[in-house]
Amino acid sequence: MADQEKNIVIGAGEYHNNPGWIHTQEEELNLLEEEGWRKKFAPGSVSAILAEHVWEHLSFEEGIIAAEICYRYLRPGGYVRCAVPDANFRNEEYQIGVQVGGPGFPDHPAASHKIVHDYKSLSKMFQAAGYDVKLLEFCDELGDFHYKQWDEKAGFIYRSKRFDHRNQNGQLGFVSLIVDAIKR
Repeated sequence: MADQEKNIVIGAGEYHNNPGWIHTQEEELNLLEEEGWRKKFAPGSVSAILAEHVWEHLSFEEGIIAAEICYRYLRPGGYVRCAVPDANFRNEEYQIGVQVGGPGFPDHPAASHKIVHDYKSLSKMFQAAGYDVKLLEFCDELGDFHYKQWDEKAGFIYRSKRFDHRNQNGQLGFVSLIVDAIKR
């Protein structure tokens, strides 16, 4: 990674799965408050933004606002790699865990989930903010899982087909809807 590149993880929590990236928490870099962005970054200076299971804590409208703020700080060709729970994953326990309002999972309470996206709604949200959207992992309306090879060095997502420990022996136990939203 070149010195001039700025890659950011939003809502990193205790995990630092992306070495060399700037790991942030909501208190220091809020997706809905541009003032924090303005203090840390110049417009057009960020190469990549990673948000793993963050955008579901925003309403659809808030998601567009957050995407617009990110867009201003991304360089042309920069991207947001976004992973959220998938509304089309056919697993009852998973859907109960990720539903709006909770209950969530022991390691990730869902009480603050405001939306459960499918690939159409997440794409539409980022497109409304001006991005081109590339689907990396998602389930379609029939629950069929689709996967496009992606480079984890361009933004590691643990809750994914390849890396989540719950996905074993060809069986999917936990998936995310993952997109790259690319600034035009």
